[in-house]
Amino acid sequence: MPVDGETALIVSDGPDHKRRRRLVQPSMHHRHVAQYREIMTRSADEAIDRWRPGDVVDAYQVFRAAIRASTLRSLFGARLAEDADLLGTHLQALLDLVDRQPDVIRLHRKLGTPLWRKAMRARAVVDERIHEEIARVRTEGADAGDRVLALLVNGRDEDGEGLSDTEIRDQAVTLIAAGYETTSAAMGWAVHLLVTQPDAAGRAAADEAYRRAFVTETLRLYPPAVVSARYVARDFEFAGNTITAGTTLLYSPYVTHRSAAVYAEPLAFRPQRWLPGEPEHRKAGPHEFVPFGGGPHRCVGATMAVTELTVMLGRLLERTELRAVPQKIRPTGFAAMRPKHGMKVAVTRVDGR
Repeated sequence: MPVDGETALIVSDGPDHKRRRRLVQPSMHHRHVAQYREIMTRSADEAIDRWRPGDVVDAYQVFRAAIRASTLRSLFGARLAEDADLLGTHLQALLDLVDRQPDVIRLHRKLGTPLWRKAMRARAVVDERIHEEIARVRTEGADAGDRVLALLVNGRDEDGEGLSDTEIRDQAVTLIAAGYETTSAAMGWAVHLLVTQPDAAGRAAADEAYRRAFVTETLRLYPPAVVSARYVARDFEFAGNTITAGTTLLYSPYVTHRSAAVYAEPLAFRPQRWLPGEPEHRKAGPHEFVPFGGGPHRCVGATMAVTELTVMLGRLLERTELRAVPQKIRPTGFAAMRPKHGMKVAVTRVDGR
């Protein structure tokens, strides 16, 4: 809530969630996402253009910025994209706050600590910028690039009701922050696998289907949301226990994805397990592969995230050769599991566009 707001999809339930999701989901439809591929490619290329053979770069941070710019350009157009770094700086103060256990966040809020005050000042800057754009679209109409903002401002439910400015702000910030925080975390791990699994990387460079499987297997081993929660709506039985309505139930995509009861050789990186026709292929059930959650609360941006990872990984494979460098690789993060010290790689080749 400190980042996304009290009306954001990610913290909504029941009728409010259904209503808001109906108005947000059209912007994430696969036909819209397909139109964003050119922007994703351009954002990746702009990042790669700065590299030279011999450079050692933090690919996680580079692509974090590229994915943030791509998300803003794709969903909110050039005006907000011009402020990608400004928004990134202030959103980071909020993300630093929520990268803690919920009880700790509540304590910071209650005590009004410097960390809380810094985050609230940052939120005020973000809110002012987003509300400026909402007011512009309401009064002047949308530009061609204002795809999602126009849908949020002009969308109506079956009763003819639209979203309030506060609801629009909360959905916009959710799409921006979640659009790059979790996706860039996954991209960091994809680069790690790219330089440590050369056979898989070579096949991904030559085969687009295998490249998509590479992304899927990355999300299996390194799901950004390592733990999530659901509210239990009615009593049910599980493993001989009664789980009562009203309980908050925690589940872990990370634990599920690495369970030998679910996957053969669960710690091995095997993209071929996702390719029909391969001996290792087995279609995973909806409860077995959950990097984006499931049910009515499944991440609304799942298609965009997978597309962005596949496109940006493709540009890396097509334009560069990277080499692993000695470093301590350690996961961290409550909101999104990311490499704590970044993901440094040595650049050995960079091709032009």
